[in-house]
Amino acid sequence: MNNFVKVLFATLTLASLLSASDEKRFQKTLEDDNSKFTDVGNIAITITNFGVYGHAFSLWPQQPNCEFPIGSGIEHIYDGGLWIGGFKADDSLKTNISGPFVTTAATDPVDGENGVEFTTSASSIVRERSSKIESAFFDPAAISHQDFYMDFTDTNKFSSNGELIVAHNPFGISVHQETYAWDFPFANFFVIFNYWIKNVSNKYLDSVYIGLWTDTVVRNTNVTSPRTGTAFFNKGGNGFNDSLSLGYEFDATGDVGFSDSYIGIQLLGSDKNYDSTNYVTWQYRSTTDPNFFTPQDDIARYRKLEGYFGGSNRYGYNINPIALKQASNRSTMVSAGPFDYIAPGDSVNIVFAIVGAKKFGTEPTHLDTEEQKKNLYDNAGWAIRAYNGEDRNGNGILEPEEDFDGDGKITRYILPSPPQNPKVKVVPENQKATIYWDKRAEDSIDPISAKKDFEGYRIYRTNTGFDLTESQNLNESLVKMAEFDSLGNDVGYNTGFSFVEMNEPVIFPNDTTKYYYKYEVKNLLNGWQYIFNVTAFDEGDTENNLESLESGKLSSVRRILPGTPAVDDDETEIGIYPNPYYGSAYWDGNSERLRKIYFFNLPANCEITIYTLSGDIVDVIEHNSSSNGNDLRWFETFSKEGNQVMAGGEHAWDLITRDDQAIATGLYLFTVKNLESGNIKRGKFLVIK
Repeated sequence: MNNFVKVLFATLTLASLLSASDEKRFQKTLEDDNSKFTDVGNIAITITNFGVYGHAFSLWPQQPNCEFPIGSGIEHIYDGGLWIGGFKADDSLKTNISGPFVTTAATDPVDGENGVEFTTSASSIVRERSSKIESAFFDPAAISHQDFYMDFTDTNKFSSNGELIVAHNPFGISVHQETYAWDFPFANFFVIFNYWIKNVSNKYLDSVYIGLWTDTVVRNTNVTSPRTGTAFFNKGGNGFNDSLSLGYEFDATGDVGFSDSYIGIQLLGSDKNYDSTNYVTWQYRSTTDPNFFTPQDDIARYRKLEGYFGGSNRYGYNINPIALKQASNRSTMVSAGPFDYIAPGDSVNIVFAIVGAKKFGTEPTHLDTEEQKKNLYDNAGWAIRAYNGEDRNGNGILEPEEDFDGDGKITRYILPSPPQNPKVKVVPENQKATIYWDKRAEDSIDPISAKKDFEGYRIYRTNTGFDLTESQNLNESLVKMAEFDSLGNDVGYNTGFSFVEMNEPVIFPNDTTKYYYKYEVKNLLNGWQYIFNVTAFDEGDTENNLESLESGKLSSVRRILPGTPAVDDDETEIGIYPNPYYGSAYWDGNSERLRKIYFFNLPANCEITIYTLSGDIVDVIEHNSSSNGNDLRWFETFSKEGNQVMAGGEHAWDLITRDDQAIATGLYLFTVKNLESGNIKRGKFLVIK
C-alpha cells in the first residue's frame, strides 16, 4: 500500500515552486500514479489513483492541472480530492457511537499533516478505457470517450515506505472511482467523477457526509507563472448556485482579461437519499477567522462537510455571498449528507462534476454577474443531462418512454451522439497543406433514434498566428473553411461531395486507413503553425427535438507547419528565414528561449553546423524527418501536445548555443552535410538585436 505522505514530488519544478513560497506544499510517494490526465474534450485534469485530482503544479508545465480550454495555459485547480466523514456505531440505532472521523484525499497542510489519507496497492494504476472504436483503449464497457478508473482505501495507517500517515483515523471504507470525459462540442467542458464508497469495516457508518474539497485557483500560466509564489494563488473569487448544487471560482483581480473563465465543482446526485447539498469555503491556512478558518482536526472538518462556516453560519444565511467575491486564497467544499448510515458491506454511489466555462458577455472579466455566468450554468446543465441519462426529466423515476434500452432501470450517461469523427490526415507542403479524411462517419448510428443520420462534413483551420495570444481558446480559434453535405434533402446547402471525393481512395505508408476525400489549402506561410480538423454532422432528429449535432472540433486535430520538403539534389541552395533576423520574429515569444529561425531546403538526413566568423562552432544540429527542431521551448509553450508535423526539409533553431547561451548580434556561417551523399553546402545569416 502507498500514499503521498512525507516524500516531496521528485521533480525540480516543485522544488522551484517551494523556493518561491512555502505556502503551498504537495507530497506523495513515488509509487502512486499521477501520470494520467484527461485529454479529450476541452478540459484537462490530472487524475490519480489515491483520491486526488491535480498535482499542485509540481508537474507544470509538462502536465495540466485543470487547464481549460485545453492549450490556453489557463489553470483552475491547485489540487483537490474526496472527503468522507461520519460516526461509527455498533448498529443502525447508534449504539456505542463514536466520532466524528473524516478521511481526506488532500487538505491544506497543517503542522506537517497534508491530509492525504487514502492508499492504494503498489500494483494499482489509473486505468483507461474509451467508447471510441478507433481508440487504443477501446472497451465496450466504457462510458465515455475517455474513462479513467481506479481503487483506493482509507484502512491503512502507514504508507508503503512505513511512514505514519499523520493524524489519520481510518473510517473503514474502500472507494472505486471512475471519471468520464467526452469530446462532443456540447459536452467537452466537464469531467464527471463517479464514486462507489463501500463500508469495509464491521461497524455501521452513521450520519455520513461525502464531499469534494478543492483548492481552486484561476490564473493564466502563460501570463503569470505559478512559481511566483503566494501572489499567484490569492486572486480567486467564489460563489455558489444552490439550484445547480454548484460551487465555483473565478479570477477576481489577477490576470484580468487573460483568464476569463469559471471553474465549477458540482454535485450531480447519489443512489441513496440525503438531506441537503452543502457549500463552504475557507481562507488558506487561516486559524483565526471565525468563519473562514482552516479546519485543524476531524471535528472541524466534519463541520465543514455539514456546510458550516463557523458556529451556526451557513452560505446564504449568516454568510454574505458578496464577501466571497473579494479576491482571496480559498479552498471550497461541495458536499452531500447526511446519509443515515452505511451498514457493513454496503455501498453508496455519489457523482460530482468539474465544470469549466468561459464568461459570457462583454462585462469586465473580474466581475461575477448573472449574465457572465450564463455559460457556466448552461455547461452545468449539460453535466446534469449526462448524469440523468435515460431519466430525461430528472425525477429519479424511469418512465416507460424513457427506457431506451428496455432493461427496466435508469441507464445514466447517455448523451445524444453526433456522427463519428472522421479519421484525418494533413500533409504539410511548401506554402500549402492537403487534408485527407475517410468515410467512417457515414455509417454512424444515432443511439437515440437508431438511424443512420449522417449529413455532411465541415473543414476547420486556425488563422496565422492564433497560437501567439496570451489566452488561447482552440475551440474558438478553429474557423470553418468549407462545408459539404448530402444531396436530396432540406438540411444544409445540398452541395454534394464531388468537389472533395477522389476517384479512388489513397493509403499512406504505415497507415492502413483508406482516405476517400481531399481538400487543399493554399497561400499558407511557411514556418507558421496551423491546426486543421474535419468534423461530421447529422441531419438532426425532429421526433426527439434534437437539432443537428456535430462531432468534436477538438477531436484528433492535426497541427502542421508548412515548409519545403526534403531536397537531396546538389544544386538546390539551402537558406534561413527570417534573414536578417531582427531582434525577434513575429512568431517569437517574449523571452530568449521562445525564439526560432528555420533552415530550409534541407536533405532528409543531414548535420547542420553553425559557426562564428572566426570559425568557432556555435551549435551542431542533427536533422531528420523525426528530429526537425520541434522540441524547442517555443513548441513546448505554444504547441504543448508535441504532435506537430513539419514538411521534412526544414529545421527550427532557437538561436541558443551548444553552451546554452543566446547568440549575439553578428554574421554567422553554417554548413549542411548530407549524411547520405556526404555533400556539404554552405551559407550565412545575419542576426541584429
